Amino acid sequence: MTFHDPAPARTARLWRPRRVVITAAAREHAHGRAIAARAEALGLPVEALPGNRLTGLRHPDPRRAYSEAKNTLAVVVAPPTKLKLQPIPPSADWRVDLAEGCPAHCQYCYLAGSLSGPPVTRVYANLPEILENLAAYVGRGGVTSASAERAQEGTTFEASCYTDPLGIEHLTGSLSAAIRHFGAWDAPVALRATTKFAAVETLLGLGHRRRTRLRFSVNAAAAARYEGGTAPLRDRLAAMGALARAGYPVGLTVAPILPVPDWREAYADLFTRAAAALDGVEDLDLTAELITHRFTPGSKEVLEGWYPGSDLPMREDERSRKLTKFGSVKYVFPAELMREMRACLTQALAERLPAARVLYWT
Repeated sequence: MTFHDPAPARTARLWRPRRVVITAAAREHAHGRAIAARAEALGLPVEALPGNRLTGLRHPDPRRAYSEAKNTLAVVVAPPTKLKLQPIPPSADWRVDLAEGCPAHCQYCYLAGSLSGPPVTRVYANLPEILENLAAYVGRGGVTSASAERAQEGTTFEASCYTDPLGIEHLTGSLSAAIRHFGAWDAPVALRATTKFAAVETLLGLGHRRRTRLRFSVNAAAAARYEGGTAPLRDRLAAMGALARAGYPVGLTVAPILPVPDWREAYADLFTRAAAALDGVEDLDLTAELITHRFTPGSKEVLEGWYPGSDLPMREDERSRKLTKFGSVKYVFPAELMREMRACLTQALAERLPAARVLYWT
């Protein structure tokens, strides 16, 4: 059985925020001024704030507050806490934030409940400081640095925990700068980023030296309706193929795995499409990360406020209640379904993409 995209063909559009602001502190940084110049070159007016506070973002109507925040790009200076890196298992040794917030409208958004305040996209003007700070963490991680299976990756830094860096790259240039930084870095290190976007043209000629792995967040075709504002699946897979042919290590982040109708055939079809996009790539370095859907009481409340009427399955009585290592509650699929999905997806992946190394299932 072959599945097709449920929606008519559409072209991915680069995000054009309706409001762009830059704080006084961000204007003191060359990278901050360059971001403002990029926005202006795209015809977007830039508002220079007199201070460093972001104002005018809250509204008593939660839907309007959400809409206004999601259409705002704020150029700010990353606070000192961002320079104290946190581990990010099972993906990488350390989390490095180039920005915070995302322009997409995914109804299962992982940021819901994780970030406080309106979902503004904040991009960091002090990028050189952020990148220079990474040297102190080399060799100190607990994921790839301490793993015999992944030691060849070196110390890994995840840049897409709180943002989609490719979705805002045309406005920031931060991902390109980070790729160049890692490519020139004489150390056993690697940059990692995941995206639902496809505008990779500016990355193809960079001197990455295979130090950056870009993974594409993909899902069964039936889940496309939950991913508003993102690039179509076919474009993401084509972008992955283009990067692989430019020598980049690439990856599939299959997330969030859902028991959509005919899910076995749907995910097998996804892997068939991915294999076609990578056909003929020489020296392919491909990984896969398999992430099932889960939610917390807090994230569910936020998402239902952002996307009223969504049919995303989030019924507690259909899930298993688990406690995280921090003692908070999350809801995951029942163990029997998890085992069945894991067995089916890993088998389909092995059959269609035998070169893929599965890093983890969660």
